[in-house]
Order: sequence, then C-alpha cells, then structure tokens
Amino acid sequence: MLHLRLITPAGTTDDVVRVIERAVGTTHLVVLPGAARDPAGDVVMCDVAREAGDELIGELQRLGLDRTGSIAVGAIELSLSERAEKAERDAPGEPADAVLWEHLTDATHEESTLSVTYLAFITLATMIAACGVVLDNAILIVGAMAVGPEFGPLAGVATALVQRSPRLALRSLIALLAGFALAMAVTVGFSIFMDAVGLFSEAELEGARPNTGFVYAPDWFSFVVAVLAGAAGTLSLTSAKSGALVGVAISVTTVPAAANAAVALSYGDTGQTWGSTQQLLLNLLGIVLAGTFTLLAQKYFWTRKRTRSGS
Repeated sequence: MLHLRLITPAGTTDDVVRVIERAVGTTHLVVLPGAARDPAGDVVMCDVAREAGDELIGELQRLGLDRTGSIAVGAIELSLSERAEKAERDAPGEPADAVLWEHLTDATHEESTLSVTYLAFITLATMIAACGVVLDNAILIVGAMAVGPEFGPLAGVATALVQRSPRLALRSLIALLAGFALAMAVTVGFSIFMDAVGLFSEAELEGARPNTGFVYAPDWFSFVVAVLAGAAGTLSLTSAKSGALVGVAISVTTVPAAANAAVALSYGDTGQTWGSTQQLLLNLLGIVLAGTFTLLAQKYFWTRKRTRSGS
C-alpha cells in the first residue's frame, strides 16, 4: 500500500476527493479543511494499492495539484486493515509488477546527480579496481563493482528514453561521462604514484592474470551478461526490491574495465587500454538497451492489464 498526503487549494478539494473516491484500490480517505498553511489549503490523505497508485497520481496531476498544491507519496510498511486488504484485492495486477513512473523518474534523477559524493564513490571504486587488476585479485574486483554508483545514471538514461525526458537524459549522460572521465584520470595518477613507490609494476600488469584478464578482453558473453544485469537492475528499481541491485553491481565489469584502461594508459599499453575501453562501452550499451526495453515491456503489459481490468 501507498500513503498519499495531498495539499489542495480549497476550491479544488471536492474535485480531488471525487477522483480518489472514484479510483479503484483506494481507502482510508481523510479530509482536513484549512489545515495546510504553506501552501494554504486543505489536507487530503488516503491509502491506495501500489498497483493503482500510478493511475491515481496521474489523475491528480491532470488536476494540476502538483503545481497548485502538493502530492506526497510514501510506502506503508504495515497496514492492519480489512479495508486495505479489500483495496488491494480490487486493484488490478500484483503490487510487485506495478511501476510508479513518477517515483522512478524522481529516483533516477537523484541517483544521476553529478554530486561530490557520486564522484567520490566512482573514483574510489576505480582505484580499488586498479589494485585488483594489478594484483589479479578477484575479491578486490568484486568489491570495486559493489562500490561503483554508475547504475544510477545508466537507469536514468533508460528512464529518460522511455519517458521522453531530454533533461533527465542529459543529466544522466553528464554524470556518467564526467564520473568515468574523472575516475580514470585520478586512477592514472594513482597508478603512477603506486609505481613510483614500488607497489605497482608493469610486469604485474602484463603478466598472466587468470582472474582479471577478462576486463580487457570483450566478447559476446560480456554483452549478454550486461543485458541480463541491466534487465535485473531495472526490475529491482521498479519493483522496489533494491537488494537485487547489489547482485547487479557485482555482475558487470564497468568499473574494473575503466580501472584497467587507466592503469594500462599509465604504462603506455595501448592494447589493454583499447580493449578495456571496448569492454566498458559494451557493458554500458548493454545495460542501457536492456533497461530501456525492460521499461517499455513493463509499460506495455501493465497498460494492457489495466485496460482489460477496466473493460
């Protein structure tokens, strides 16, 4: 269930209440006349089944409530109510299958912000991965994958393509490209420093690396894994099962490939630099394509399901 808290101008409260009462899957309607101060108006609250939430939010936006008042949505962790159970039964589909498009857009917008924290995470992840590729240490590679925050901007690009939002697409691309550019530049300097103090060596980079050699040897398996991970990551975002994102993060070699390219560049190894760059681009493309098609499929099937339920 979702909890909606609305601030409505006094003149539109009756319209808002009618929309809520008419919507399938709603319950626990509360109206507090004159309770809001900024902006001034009435406070309207209700609970709605997750699978009916997107349609109700869309109706409220068509009333202009997001401009003249406020729409706040929160997840209800526990609701002990027979009315809530009935609302969930009445709503079409399953809660886990429902996509809240406004929530997804807002979440990916936040995750694709080019912030100091984002840049710090992606830079640190790339430096950890640099240690992993030089030492041929798979544990460090997995750790770097888990730390990397790049799935946020990738999901932002996919969401922007489906929602036709150029601003979100541009914001996500800037975060993605600027983040990797800075992380790789810093890692080049880090590699030079580590070589100077005797902790990195060209012999280690060029030697046999059975555990990490895959990061500069792209193939179709890399693309297939990226596609599968992109689909899984997108599903985890839309179904609110964020725990699955950890598994997605450690299955795609974006950060390790960027790290290997940076270390190889510091030693002038153009072969590994180019191979790692190809691996990075291949994985990024696979994730974006899979995320976009997953969202399109969800949008299509959910629309059909709601249409059949309404007929």
